[in-house]
Order: sequence, then structure tokens, then C-alpha cells
Amino acid sequence: MALDPYTRAMLLHETRALMARLARVKSFALQETMLPAAALLPSAQSAIDKYLVVGRRQLRRNLRQYLGWLQHPISDVATPEEAQRRFTMLRLKFNVVLTQFDLFSDVITQRSENEIGVWLGGLDVVSADALELPPYYTAPPVICYVDRDIGAAIRRARTRLPGGGMNPVAVIRVPRERMVGTGIASSLVHEVGHQAAALLDLVGSLRPILKGLQRGSVASRLPWQLWERWISEIVADFWSVARVGVASTIGLMGVVSLPRPFVFRLNVDDPHPMPWIRVKLSAAMGEALYPHPQWQRLGALWESYYPPVGLALETQTLLAQLVESMPAFVSVLLHHRPRSLYGRSLLEVMDIAPRQPARLAALYRRWGANPSEMYRAPPTIVFAVIGQARADGDISAEDESALLSKLLTYWALRATVNTTELCAAVPAMRKAAA
Repeated sequence: MALDPYTRAMLLHETRALMARLARVKSFALQETMLPAAALLPSAQSAIDKYLVVGRRQLRRNLRQYLGWLQHPISDVATPEEAQRRFTMLRLKFNVVLTQFDLFSDVITQRSENEIGVWLGGLDVVSADALELPPYYTAPPVICYVDRDIGAAIRRARTRLPGGGMNPVAVIRVPRERMVGTGIASSLVHEVGHQAAALLDLVGSLRPILKGLQRGSVASRLPWQLWERWISEIVADFWSVARVGVASTIGLMGVVSLPRPFVFRLNVDDPHPMPWIRVKLSAAMGEALYPHPQWQRLGALWESYYPPVGLALETQTLLAQLVESMPAFVSVLLHHRPRSLYGRSLLEVMDIAPRQPARLAALYRRWGANPSEMYRAPPTIVFAVIGQARADGDISAEDESALLSKLLTYWALRATVNTTELCAAVPAMRKAAA
């Protein structure tokens, strides 16, 4: 049956209605209200808007082509079924556009919340600092938002979005219950570590090495099989320890302090190490990067919370094997030289000298006499210093929270002012060049 006038009129109306609704999907810059200090960094705002504009433009073009087809005599020989099928595909594409819009809208809308919005702006700055590793890659923009739950998560940049297309920015969900203390740095920088690992292909380059170490008896192979299985999360934990020091391990202990059965549970489908081993490994990486007695104290504290006794013999044996192989595994990780680092090792590129515990403690004392220096320091160094002060018992929980709240606000404000000054300077530069 050919396309009749009634069917054609119905589909024309539905298509035009779709175009009218599409026209109401505006750029975030035109509809989100927030303090300037809470706004996304310009690189993130621009990347998101450009990505969404391209999707809307393509859909609008497809809708116009469909309208042209409906109104052209060539569609006279089409059946209602074919015409409806074409329209249905366009409507599905419209819903993809809305899904991707809502994904970013949910994140950006939080920027209008009192205090939280500005703190998120500060966390964007912390994330950018934690991801920075010139000249080995160009870091994508990072934006943060809060949600319930005890853990953080990331939707990495350059990964597939629902409905297709590559994510233009990294989106990090941080747990609301960690706002605001040094524990937020542990979760945040761990997720940043996932993005860094993808940019450097650390997981892909480490897995063959770990497979090659799975030799000997079944008992000797098992620990290395598990290290390989867990490597994606371990690399992210390494990044966190390398960037914020002991604040990472203390924060991790807070995240995985769960009922005892969960702490010792081995789930072969979970990419995370079992919590008991994960904390021990974090301390071992910290000891290798930043030698200090505090790592032994933290390990002993963790064992006092969750003594590895009364477990099934199989679990006790596995824990012993993992602990025994841990120093060798940490050495493999720190001295890994992926192609992306041009022959240098992870240990050599992580800038560990300024983050040694004695140096951090000295900075905390100096900043007490001259606080303005703290505000000029890189955010990850600041978190490392305050985390060290917490480990040394030199700062109370109340002072820690109040100080970090001020710092996040300052970083957000500084980024806004710097951007404003840069934008104001551009016309003057152009005029001078002319």
C-alpha cells in the first residue's frame, strides 16, 4: 500500500514536533545558574557543549532530510511501514541526544547547590593537578559531581557514551559522605588514576609482564594470577598513593572498612582486590615510594581491626601467598617502563621527592607560620601535607574539614579569576598584534 495523504500528514506533524522539541534543548551556558566559582573550567564547558551541539546538528539535518523525503514525489511509492520505520529511527536518535544531554545536566546542575557547587569547582582543579603528567600525554578536562554511596567512580574521557560517540571529558563521581576531608583526595585521585592509566596504557602493558611471572606450581602461580586480575584497580591505587601519600591509604581504609566477611571475601569477578589485601598493598606501595615507619603502623592498625585469624585454611593460605609475593609485585609495578613513558619507569615520572613524609611534615610547620604559601602550592601537594599532618596527629578532624573547605573554595575562585583575566587579555593582545 502506497503512502496516503493522511499517513503523510501524521508523520510530517510528528517530525516537526520532534524538531520543535529538539530546538528547546539549549546549551548549558544558556540555562544553568551557578556562581562563577562553581562553573566548569572553560575547557570542560567547551568540550561538552561542542560535543552536544554536533549531535543536535546531525539529528536536525537528518530530520530535515526526512521531511524533504516525505514531501518529495519519490515517497509516493513508499509504504506506511517504511515511512514509520524511518521516523522511528530518528526518534531513537533523538532519545540518544536527550540521554547524553541529561548525563551532563545531572552533573552540572549540582553546581547551583550552596557550598557544594563551589567545592566541586575546587575538586575540578585538584583533579586536573592530579592528572597532569607532561609531556607524556595531553590531559582531558575533568569534572566532578557528588552522589550517595561510599565509593567513587569515573566515566573516562574518550570512552563510548550511551548511544554512541566518545565522551569529551572525564566525569568523576565522588561520595557525598567524604565531603570534606582528606579522604576525598584518596577517592578522587584513585579515579584520576584510572584515566591516567588509560592514557598511558598501563594495564595493557603490565598484563603481559604479570602473565610471564605466572610460573611454577599452581600455588606459586595463583598470587600472580590475582595481581594480574586486579591490576586495573591496583594501578589506580598506586596513582593515588604517589600523588597524595599517606592520605590515600588512610582514606582507603575508610572506604573498605566493612563488616568482616566482606573484608576477607574473594570475588573472582571483582576487579578490586579483596579489601584486606588492598589496604596492605596500599601501605606496601607507600613504603616503597616514601619510606617511613608510618606504613608499618598503618598495616598493624589494619590487622588489629581485622585480624586474619579464624579464617578458612584456604583463605589463610592465599593471604600468606599474596603477602609473600607483594614486595616483588610492587617492585615490578614501580619499575615498569611502558612505551608511553619513553623508557622511563613509573617511579621516575611520579615526582616523589616533594612528597616524602619528612618534607610534608616540614611544609605543614612552615605553612602554620605563613599560610599564604599553602594557597600557592599545587593542590595534590596540599592534600598530601594535610594527610601527613593527620597521620602524625598534628591536625584535628574539625580543623582539617574547615581548612579543606577554605582551600577548595579558594582553588575554585582562583581558577575563575585566572580564566577571567585570560579572557580579558585576549582582546588587548589582538589589538596589540594588529
